[in-house]
Amino acid sequence: MTGIKGKVVAVTGASSGIGEATALLLAERGARLVLGARRTERLEALAGRIVRAGGEAVHLRTDVTRAEDLRALVALAEERFGRLDVLVSNAGAGTISPLDDLRTDEWDHMVDVNIKGLLHGIGAALPVFRAQGSGQFVVTASTAAYRIVPAMAVYAGTKVAVRAICEGLRQEAGPALRVTTVSPGVTATDFADASTNDRVRADIARMRDELAFPPVSIARAIAFAVEQPADVDVNEIVVRPTAQS
Repeated sequence: MTGIKGKVVAVTGASSGIGEATALLLAERGARLVLGARRTERLEALAGRIVRAGGEAVHLRTDVTRAEDLRALVALAEERFGRLDVLVSNAGAGTISPLDDLRTDEWDHMVDVNIKGLLHGIGAALPVFRAQGSGQFVVTASTAAYRIVPAMAVYAGTKVAVRAICEGLRQEAGPALRVTTVSPGVTATDFADASTNDRVRADIARMRDELAFPPVSIARAIAFAVEQPADVDVNEIVVRPTAQS
């Protein structure tokens, strides 16, 4: 299957930001959506919006730190649509703070969501893709995986790990599966709100207000990777606002 129309796409972190924008854009282009996130009321509203516009969407509360939740999301895709063509692993945590703050619980949370959450998705979808003989992983990383700045050491470390895991997966995937890593720059989401350090939160919010592009900018990059022919694997896409250094 090439293009986007008719593909079954599961999206984690779908309740807002990049995940929501991706779901809406792919649905508009004919994909059938399986939406996962923790905020069920927002998922229900998003699924309803897609259905009212003539699309197809189902949803399930999904906490990516729980492997069983990812297995249930993939199972829902198979149950409702008979297959899964793309898993967009978009859920992420960015509790940014300087290392001197010693917010070790927040470090653990970023590792659990950004790294283990990715692995849980791979563990759930890979057997299905192997059985089908086709499938695509699309993973949201970050430009923090390429450029490390103060206060982002742990967050950047998790995103470097994401790139490494995806590159290893790509090499192991063989000719039938595709792996795409999309690394957004400054995007107009609620990312800044996660930081519990007042100064850092204000700095990130200021940078967002000055530089950010909308989440649909990343959704378009994801759609580009998904719509390619089966023998074309777009491995890495880095998308920054032109004003970002």
